[in-house]
Amino acid sequence: MATVRYLEIAEALRRSILSGAYPVGAQLPSESDLAAHWSASRGTVRQAVATLAAEGLIGSRQGARRIVLRHERKHSFGELNSFAQWAEGVGHQAASRFLSRTRRPATTEEADRLALPAGTEILAVLRLRLLDGEPTMVERTAYADWVAAAVESMPQDCRSVMDALANDSGIVAHYGEHLIDALPAGSEDARLLEIRRGSPLLRQRHVSATRTGRPIEWSDDRYRAGSVTFSVNNSAVATALERRAGDR
Repeated sequence: MATVRYLEIAEALRRSILSGAYPVGAQLPSESDLAAHWSASRGTVRQAVATLAAEGLIGSRQGARRIVLRHERKHSFGELNSFAQWAEGVGHQAASRFLSRTRRPATTEEADRLALPAGTEILAVLRLRLLDGEPTMVERTAYADWVAAAVESMPQDCRSVMDALANDSGIVAHYGEHLIDALPAGSEDARLLEIRRGSPLLRQRHVSATRTGRPIEWSDDRYRAGSVTFSVNNSAVATALERRAGDR
């Protein structure tokens, strides 16, 4: 599957950069050389390279080979990767536990976000995510009715639901929308994350959809303060906004 393949190539290149195999300022091999090395199409390699560019690890002027910019990695919204992929990319051991999986009618917001008729049965999932054995994030996800059975069949300690959906069911997220805010920890969050009630949490709510725009999940993820930094990278080349001399 080409989509999974480009993530594999991106992960291998990321590890090479983080290990120092490609020092800051070094050029990556050309797309054609990478394609030959990985026995992949240039389009697949281009997606892998674009993933690292979105993270800010590499960059280039238009038409030039990619240059390594830094040896750190933040969780970027320029890519759609799982919590496990992000964690392992920054050198942590990721783990997770399903705490509950319950079929119930969708709330008004869930039905709207998942583009389902009001009252459609969805799968409500509560998961605890850990980094190096420490509780890091509480995840509350509503899965659309058409993927519910696949998620129910996953083992309790499934490392990544989205990876499993892609590998086992061919359901791949191509689009995402993210909403970021902060809120105090309630009783359940505080207990699960082993923090005091009222402690600040970073919340990311997001919807993931297939290539055709069909929503897969609507999730409310709450992180312990200081456990993750989200990044957004902008480019005058990649976006329509341009500034010209004299613009204010």
